[in-house]
Amino acid sequence: MAIGVWISLGLYFALMLGIGFYAYRNSTSSSEEYILGGRKLSPAVAALSAGASDMSGWLLLGLPGALFVSGLVSAWIGIGLTLGALVNWIVVAPRLREQTERYDNSLTIPHFLSNRFPSRAMALRVISAIIVVVFFSVYTASGLVAGGKLAESAFSSVLQFSAMSDYAVGVSLTLGVVLVYTVIGGFLAVSLTDFCQGVIMMLALIIMPVAVLFGSGGGGLSQASQTLATVDPNYLSWFSGLSVMGFLSAIAWGLGYFGQPHIIVRFMAIRSVREVPRARNIGMTWMVISVIGSISLGIFGRAYAVRNGLEIEDPETIFIVLADLLFHPLVTGFLFAALLAAVMSTISSQLLVASSSLTEDFYRLFLRKNASEKETVLIGRISVLLVGLVAAIIAWDPTSKVLGLVSHAWAGFGAAFGPLIVLALTWRRMTGTGAVAGLVVGALTVVVWIMLGWDASFMGGPGVYEIIPGFAAAWIAIYLVSLATESQGEFRPVPAMKTE
Repeated sequence: MAIGVWISLGLYFALMLGIGFYAYRNSTSSSEEYILGGRKLSPAVAALSAGASDMSGWLLLGLPGALFVSGLVSAWIGIGLTLGALVNWIVVAPRLREQTERYDNSLTIPHFLSNRFPSRAMALRVISAIIVVVFFSVYTASGLVAGGKLAESAFSSVLQFSAMSDYAVGVSLTLGVVLVYTVIGGFLAVSLTDFCQGVIMMLALIIMPVAVLFGSGGGGLSQASQTLATVDPNYLSWFSGLSVMGFLSAIAWGLGYFGQPHIIVRFMAIRSVREVPRARNIGMTWMVISVIGSISLGIFGRAYAVRNGLEIEDPETIFIVLADLLFHPLVTGFLFAALLAAVMSTISSQLLVASSSLTEDFYRLFLRKNASEKETVLIGRISVLLVGLVAAIIAWDPTSKVLGLVSHAWAGFGAAFGPLIVLALTWRRMTGTGAVAGLVVGALTVVVWIMLGWDASFMGGPGVYEIIPGFAAAWIAIYLVSLATESQGEFRPVPAMKTE
């Protein structure tokens, strides 16, 4: 591979590490700074950090691959996610920012839930922390698998200096860089690197579809449409072959947003409630542009491959193949950096949220209640390393099916925490017992649904995405149990929201 690719990647890695050292000098003196950046994120940083940590490699690999194979009908997942993100910014963001500070300056989601429902504080804190740590270990592993696959498919000709396989080198390099800036700089480093990574991802998703469509061999929009019509007359149809349940399952991905700790924790760190609308506008603009770019890449990439006789063995590698084929090595390196950015932004966010739960919801809760700020930050750094190592062990096997668990993890978080967070922030009559019921019922419904195979086939028809029954069951459980226990006087009313 040309030296220009390595120059671009080297500059990218240097930028990430530089941000980590900057954050170390400016925001790691206390647990609040290490875990939430001192609640001082600007709207732009909070918005792009939330978006970049959300999308991961799915935006550059998974969604374009689905569009490449199935056509425009697969775009409904992206539309569902965009709608879910918008509602999340409107309903959850301002309330979570205000209430997590109001309720005893809660630094983690489990901590907030325990402060919101003191009658069931221990149960909520422990159960939710276990869910966060276990699911994020697997979720982080899926990101490392993506880093390994990138190295295996794109860098095979230049990684032969190592005794390890190309895949193992990719996993190690991805984890190593992420660990350095996350361990050193904490939340501020993760958020600032996410901001830079979000910009890189968006630029890549603008550059790539334009180059594919109008560059050499592209043929323009009309030619692409004609080519795709020869592949499948319904390729550009929004509804061809789409059942009602298939449509609902695609749109239902948006329900997961309300319960993703690595996303909503960004809301907790914005400077003030008044700046949430500005952050929302920036974040949604970024998301709309990026999702359109991802959809366009899959569609136009298929047209380009057909017109030029390209054999794409794995549709999810269309971004990698076209980046290597169409651009100068310096630009190719930038595009590969965009893919690494998508992966690293999510890994770092998940590592920090998991380590925060280990520190605040286990170490300080059971082992050292009076731990000093310096000790807490140290334990946070050690926890990042431990979760990262566990994730690496899970991801080390190149035949691992961890990536297949991502949709299940998204559904698990969405069903367990989604209704719980929304109702905790908005419903005065919710009780602690109702909160525990929703958390347990949501998670168990998702697990049982998957074990019964109903996500693949339900009642003789197409499968139903497990977040739909999980989210509904959790919502109903919270509502009914809260009404049943309301007379016990165990709920803590939602205070009026301040905007200052």
